[in-house]
Amino acid sequence: MIKEKLKLVPEKPGCYLMKNKDNQIIYVGKAKNLKNRLSSYFRGTHTGKTAKLVSEIVDFEYTVVSSEKESLILEINLIKEKDPKYNILLRDDKSYPYIELTEEAVPRLLIIRNLNRKKHHSGIYGPFPNVTAARTTVNLLNRIYPLRKCRVFEKKPCLYYHIGECLGYCSKDVDKEEIKKMKIDIVRFLKGDHSLITKKIQEEMMAESDKMNYEAARELKELLDYITITLDKQKVELNTDVDTDVFGYHIDRGYLSIQVFFIRSGKIIERHSKIIPIIDEEDGLTNYIAAFYEKNFILPKEIFVPSNVDIKLLEDFLNIKVINPIKGKKHEVLEMANKNAKITLDNEYELIIKDESRTVQANNELKEILNLSKLDRIEIFDNSHLFGTFNVSGMVVFTDGLPNKNEYRKYKLIIDSNDEYAMMREVIYRRYFRVLRDNLDVPDLIIVDGGVGQINIAKEVIDSLNLNIMVVGLKKDNRHATSSLLAFSPLEEIKIDKKSNVFYYLERMQNEVHNFTISYHKQIRSKGSLESIFDNIDGIGNVRRKELLKKYKSINKLKEVSVEELKEILPDVVAINLKNYLEKL
Repeated sequence: MIKEKLKLVPEKPGCYLMKNKDNQIIYVGKAKNLKNRLSSYFRGTHTGKTAKLVSEIVDFEYTVVSSEKESLILEINLIKEKDPKYNILLRDDKSYPYIELTEEAVPRLLIIRNLNRKKHHSGIYGPFPNVTAARTTVNLLNRIYPLRKCRVFEKKPCLYYHIGECLGYCSKDVDKEEIKKMKIDIVRFLKGDHSLITKKIQEEMMAESDKMNYEAARELKELLDYITITLDKQKVELNTDVDTDVFGYHIDRGYLSIQVFFIRSGKIIERHSKIIPIIDEEDGLTNYIAAFYEKNFILPKEIFVPSNVDIKLLEDFLNIKVINPIKGKKHEVLEMANKNAKITLDNEYELIIKDESRTVQANNELKEILNLSKLDRIEIFDNSHLFGTFNVSGMVVFTDGLPNKNEYRKYKLIIDSNDEYAMMREVIYRRYFRVLRDNLDVPDLIIVDGGVGQINIAKEVIDSLNLNIMVVGLKKDNRHATSSLLAFSPLEEIKIDKKSNVFYYLERMQNEVHNFTISYHKQIRSKGSLESIFDNIDGIGNVRRKELLKKYKSINKLKEVSVEELKEILPDVVAINLKNYLEKL
C-alpha cells in the first residue's frame, strides 16, 4: 500500500504524518519536496531512531501547502497537538526565568517564566541562570531603588515606605521624573551596565562604615560581591548591545548536540544545551530553532546559526535577523558554540547510550515476560490518603521506557472513606472512561501499586469498558520493598531478579508514581489545613480564601509571609489577626 501511495505524492512542499499499526501518529515532518522526502524513508538502510521509526510505519498522510513557511507553521502546530513519540526536539526542555520591569505608571520588578512569543517584551530582561539569581537581582534592585512593592495600592503607606524602600505612591502624587530616572538606572543595570549601581553601593557602604554601622556595611559588601563575582563573571564576547542568541551544533553517532549562547550586552549570560537522536538530519537544527522560541524564550534582535540552517525560512518565520557569520569575532563565537556542542556530546554519549540500552532492554524484557506484542505506553497508578481523608490518586506515563511528564495526571477522589478498593475503582473508571470519550491514547499496560484486590478491581473496570488492556500489580515483601510482579489470569506471581534491568525499571516507575502522588497529597492536605485555619479568622470569606490558597498553597509558605504582604490581600486588622494566629501554631 505504501509503495502505491508514494507514486501519488506530489513534488511540492508540505507536512507529513507517519502512522503505526494502531493508526497512531508517531512522527510529524515537513519537506520542500514531499515525494522525495517520503520516498527516502522507504529506500536504502537506516540506523538508530530512524530505523526504529521506519520499522513501525504502516501508513502515512500528507498535506500540501503553498510555501515552506506554511509547512513549518503547520508542522509545529501538529507536533504540539499530537505530541508524536518520535518528535522529541523540545520535550522536557528547560525554561529559564526572566525579570520584568512592568510598564505601569508606578513600575514593579517581577520574576516570570511563562512567556508569549507574540507578546511585546520591551520590559523583560534575561534569561537568568536560575530563579535564585533572578530573585537576588530583584531584591538587590528593590533595596537600592524605592520601587513599588505591593501588588495593589493600599490606603496608607506600608512598611517599605517607613524603611525607605518605597516612596509611598499610595498616599501621594507620583513623581514622574523620579520614576523615569529610576527606570533608566534599572534598565542600564539589567542590560549589563553595573557601574552606576556599583558606585552607589560603594558610597553607601563607606557611609555606613563611617557611622560604625558595620553590620549594614557588611550586607552592602555582600551585595557588591554578588555583582562583581556573579553578574560580571561572563566573558565579553561581542562588542555590541544587540541581544543575540547563538546556535552551535555537532552531529555524531546518530545524535544531534545543540548549544545555545544567550548574549546580552556583549556577554554570555546563560547557555542552553540539548542532545537528541537524529530522525531528520536535513531539517533537524532548523526545526529545533524554529520551535525553540515557542517555549518560554524571548526572541532576541538577531541569531547566529551554522551554514546548514535554512536562513531565509527562519527569518520569515521568526521575523528577526538570522546570520551565518563567516569571519571575525561573530564567527569565533559561533565556532565556540559548535565546540561546546561537541564537548557536551563527547562527555555524555556513553552515559546516554548506557541509559538508552538499559531502558530499551528492560522494556523489551518486560514485554516478553508479559507476552505482549508491543509495549510502547505504560500507565502506572498509586493512591494516597490520610485515615480516609484527602483521598487522591496519581498516574504517571512511561513512553518507550521513559517518563512522559506531559501525560502525568492527578485525581482528587470523591470517595471519602478509607477504602482502597473504592479508590482504585474510581480512578481507573475516571481515567479510561475519558480515554474512550476523548479518543486518547490507549496504553499497552496498566500497573497498579497494590495487591490482588486492587488488580481485580482494575481489571473489572477495564472489562466493563470493553477495553483490552493488561493489568498487573507490584507485590511488596514484609519490608515494603518490591519483590514480584502479579500478572495474567488467573494471577501468577512472577519473581524478578533484584539485580536485573527489569527490576530497576519497575522500581523506577513505582518510585516515580509514588513520589508524584505523595507530592499531590501533601499539596491537597496542606490546602485543607489552610482552609481550616481560615475558618478561625473573621474577615476571610470565599474570595479572599481562594486568593490566599492560590498564592501560598501551604502553611509553611504562609508563615514566612510578612503582615505587609498579607495586607495586599487582606484588610489590616484581618492580616494582623491571621499573622498572630500562625505564630501560635
